[in-house]
Amino acid sequence: MKPQLPLRTSLLSLAALLTAALCTGPAAAESAAPTGTAHSPGPTATVALDPDTGRPTLAVSAGGAQVIAPSPVGLVTEHADLSQKLTLTGHDTRSVDETYRATAGKSRLRTVHARETAYHLRAGGDGGARFDLVVRETSDGVAYRYRLPAATTATTGAIVRETSAFTFPDGTDAWLNAYRADNENRFTQYPAASAPTGSYGMMGLFRTAPGSYALLAESDLTGSYAGAHLTHTAGSATYGVGLWNDDPVRVAAGKALATPWRAVITGSLATVTESTLVDDLAPASRVKDTSWIEPGPALWTWLAGGKEAGQSLEAQKKYVDYAAERGWPYEVVDAGWYFLPGQWEVIDPEWQTRNWMPRLVSYAKQRGVRIQVWLHYSLLTDPVEREKWLSTLERWGVAGVKIDFMDSESQDRFKWYDDVLAATAQHHLLVNFHGSTVPKGIQRTWPQVMTMEGVGGEEKRTNTAEHLAILPFTRNAIGSMDFTPGAFQRPYRPNVASDAGELGLSVLYESGVTNLAGTPESYDQRPVARAYLEQLPRRWDTTRLLLGDPGKAAVTARSAGGRWFIGGTFAGAARTVDVPLRIGAGKWLVETVTDDGDGGLVRTPHVVRGGDTFSVPVVADGGFAAIACRWSAERTTCDR
Repeated sequence: MKPQLPLRTSLLSLAALLTAALCTGPAAAESAAPTGTAHSPGPTATVALDPDTGRPTLAVSAGGAQVIAPSPVGLVTEHADLSQKLTLTGHDTRSVDETYRATAGKSRLRTVHARETAYHLRAGGDGGARFDLVVRETSDGVAYRYRLPAATTATTGAIVRETSAFTFPDGTDAWLNAYRADNENRFTQYPAASAPTGSYGMMGLFRTAPGSYALLAESDLTGSYAGAHLTHTAGSATYGVGLWNDDPVRVAAGKALATPWRAVITGSLATVTESTLVDDLAPASRVKDTSWIEPGPALWTWLAGGKEAGQSLEAQKKYVDYAAERGWPYEVVDAGWYFLPGQWEVIDPEWQTRNWMPRLVSYAKQRGVRIQVWLHYSLLTDPVEREKWLSTLERWGVAGVKIDFMDSESQDRFKWYDDVLAATAQHHLLVNFHGSTVPKGIQRTWPQVMTMEGVGGEEKRTNTAEHLAILPFTRNAIGSMDFTPGAFQRPYRPNVASDAGELGLSVLYESGVTNLAGTPESYDQRPVARAYLEQLPRRWDTTRLLLGDPGKAAVTARSAGGRWFIGGTFAGAARTVDVPLRIGAGKWLVETVTDDGDGGLVRTPHVVRGGDTFSVPVVADGGFAAIACRWSAERTTCDR
C-alpha cells in the first residue's frame, strides 16, 4: 500500500502541507485554534489524499483504536469525476456550538459541540471543478458531506453515484436489515465481511472491537438529493453507499448543493443508543412556534378494530371513551373513515360536508382526547388537493395525520416530503409517516413529526425475539419509531408468552406518539399492564441504556418529571437478570412488572441504591417493565 498525504497536520502552512513527508497524520491536530468552545474528546477523523492517484480517503479512530479504516470518499457526476485526480487547495476549521430543545425523542434539551473542517478540493487541472469535503467531529461520532459551489454545479450535471464507503477492521460483527423501500425488513447478525452480497438499510450497527460500536446513518436529507442505503459484496469488509435505484441525482445548475451527511456514531453501546447526532447534524427548526406540538400516548384502532372500526363513528366513540378513562391524550382513526360506507377504495366525493369526523372530534374534545387520522399519501401529491385535505382537517380540529404508503426514497419522493412537511406545519398538524423512510434529522427541522414507521413492527407476523433486541441499537437509535407496542391480543408477536415483555416495549421503543395497539378488552384482562400504561408520560427528558447486547438483551431507562420508566426485552431461555440502576445516586423505589409464570403479571417493589443492581426474572423470549422514583419511608408507589 502506498503512503498517503495527510490533509490535516499541526500548524503547517498549506505549502508545507503539500510538500510534507508522505505519512498519515492524526485528524486531531489543526492549522489554527478553533473559535468558540472546544468539543469534548472523542473520535477523530483522518482525511488523506493518495499522492499518485489523487483519491481521498477518510478513517475514524477512537481511544487509540481504528473504527473505520481508510475508506473512499467522493462523487462522480455526469461531467466530472470528483473521486480521483484531486488536489487540495486549502482547508478551514470552525467550531459548531448549539443548544436546541426537541419536541419529542430520547431527550428534551440538546447541546452540540463539534469541530468542522472543510477541505477544499479541485478535480483535474487548474480549470477543474471545485468542491469541499466537510468533516464534523463530535464526542459521539464523525460525519461528512460534500459541498458543491454554484460554479461547480453549473458544469458538472447530475450526480451519478457516490464513491463513499466504510471499511471495517477484521473481526467486525454487523447487525443489518436487507434494504427495501419501506425499511421494514428484520435485522440479523452477521460477521461484517461475510454478510451476503446485497443492499442494506442505512442504519447498520457494527461491533469493531469488544465494547466498541459504530452505527452508520445519514442526516439532512431533502428533495435536493435521494435516499441512501448500504451496499456490500460478500467477503469484503467494505460497505458502500448506494443511491435510490441507482438513479442520477438531479442538480440545479448554478445553485450550490450540500449533500446529506454520512454519519458514524461511535463509542460504547450506551453512547450509540443515547446519541442524538443524527438530529444534531440537521438544520434548526423551521417551525418558529412549537407550542401547539404535544407528543403523548394514543389508542390506535387498527389492530384493535380493523376495517370495521375505521368506518364506524360509534366504534370510534367507544375508543375515545377508553382513551379518556386511561388519560391518553390521543385516539388514532385509521383507514376507512373517508371512504363510501361499505366501500374500501372509493372516496366519498362529499367527504368534506357529510363525513362523521367533525362529530367525533367534538365528542373527543369534550372528554379531553384529540383525534389523529390516517391518509393515503396520494391524496397529498397534488398541491390543490393537499391544501383541501389539510385545511379541512385543521378546520375540523383534527390534531394530526398518519400518512401512509410512500414506499420510496427517490429524489422526487423527498421533494414530496419537503412540501408535505411545510404544509402540515402551516396547518398545525402532527405527523406520523408510515410506509416511509426513517428519521434522518427530520424531527429537528420539522418538530411536528412525532414518529415514523420504517420498521418491522407489531403488525408483522415474522418478527423474532432477536429482532426486538436489535431495534434499540439500530432503527430506534436514529429517531422516533412507530413500532405500535401493546397488542397483547396478537398471536404472532415473538414475546407472546411474556406480557411483561410486551409492556416493556412501550418504554424501550421511543416514539413521540406511542400508538398503543391493543384492544380495550386485552387491557382490561391485564389490569397491572393497564395501570402501568396509564402512567406513561407525554415526553421523555433523557434516556440511558442500562443493559445491552444486540440481539440478546436491551434495557433502557427514560426519565420524565423526576420518575424513570424502564423497559427491557430478552431473547433466549428464561433466566434471572441483574439490571444496573444507572439513574443517579441515592435510594430509589423500583416497581417491576414481570410475568408470574401462570399467564399473569405481578408488580413487585424494590428499594435499590443508584449504581447497584436489581434482579428481574424473565421468561423465555420475554422482558419486563418498571417505574423508579425517589424512595422515602412514606412512599409506597411511584404511581401518580
